[in-house]
Amino acid sequence: MRSPRPSQRSRSSLFRVGVQLLVLILLAAFVIWCGSNLAQNQSQRGFTLRFDFLDNPAGFTVTETVIPYSSRDTYAKALLVGFLNTLRVTAAGLVLATVLGISVGLGRLSRNWLVRKLALIYVETLRNLPLLLVLVFGYAAVLLSLPPADRPLSLGGLIFLQRQGTVIPWGVPTDSFWVGGGAGLGGMAAAIACLKWLTRRREQQGGLPLFFWGLPLVVLLLPMGLALLYTQGELPLILSVPRRHGTVIEGGLKLAPEFLALLLPLSLYSAAFIAEIVRAGVTAVPRGQREAAQSLGLPGWLVMARVIFPQALRVIVPPLTSQYLNLAKNTSLGVAVGFPDLYAIASPTLNQTGRPVEVLLLLMLTYLSLSLILSLAMNLYNRTLAWEP
Repeated sequence: MRSPRPSQRSRSSLFRVGVQLLVLILLAAFVIWCGSNLAQNQSQRGFTLRFDFLDNPAGFTVTETVIPYSSRDTYAKALLVGFLNTLRVTAAGLVLATVLGISVGLGRLSRNWLVRKLALIYVETLRNLPLLLVLVFGYAAVLLSLPPADRPLSLGGLIFLQRQGTVIPWGVPTDSFWVGGGAGLGGMAAAIACLKWLTRRREQQGGLPLFFWGLPLVVLLLPMGLALLYTQGELPLILSVPRRHGTVIEGGLKLAPEFLALLLPLSLYSAAFIAEIVRAGVTAVPRGQREAAQSLGLPGWLVMARVIFPQALRVIVPPLTSQYLNLAKNTSLGVAVGFPDLYAIASPTLNQTGRPVEVLLLLMLTYLSLSLILSLAMNLYNRTLAWEP
């Protein structure tokens, strides 16, 4: 079979480039047409696209805030409070859903019949339910059925469950938090880099003296020790444990029921999809990899952690990115359980200001930016997993 001539290949390449340019031109024309229609409709109704209303007092309170806020603050700060609440749920949800999803996904492949069937029931049940129904059920049937504040349910005297919120132990920052935290993060980064360097040296030389493997620990502890000397022994965090005094619980961190009503069902729901992604990624690894590792006498958990799962990540990460994006966008359903996320705060802002176009544009740009940043981070991580030729 003859290969195409250079002129044919160049014409084919030019044709593809021309089609792409045509599509881009059509998309740009469509966006310009939509913007022109929007501007024309706004002008006919006597409106102009302005965002000066963000400097006006909001006039409403927010039940749960990360930063100080009152009804006298501006709409801009109210939306910022909602955005921070959205970020808080997203970050916590990503961690919980990932840990639970990986655990359930590996449980689907367990040799234990009971573990395998329980994981199957969990996945198939949650994947076939609407997320909104899961949220409402978790709030109405679970959290609202907790005991009142005067009779909280205690778990080991460390965690208190009550209808008004759950109180858990938490670290309280001290004056040396930034110094100690920076030293800890720097030490961790240096220790990871040192560990990677030692691993490469071992692969190149075939082995290293045993005491070399203590270097990452030294690199980790040295900045933290210097930070303690600088702060005269003051720890960056002090553990605050909740204690009950009559009907009052002091100390710890109180998690509002609306926050938990959004976080827990959303994490459980997303974990069901992540579990299937993990199961598919692990089964995509050739069986010979497991058999070769087992022939070396490695235990099962080490085979999974060092041989199977690192190879499965290359298959897992792309669909996992989509689930992360879904989780971030699904936080907007928090309005159904009364959680003051960005969408919930944007609703009264829209009603009071009479600026639906501006508020909706802010919502769209915010969620779009959050999704693009999350997608970029996952794509960069996926690039680090690329196999070397």
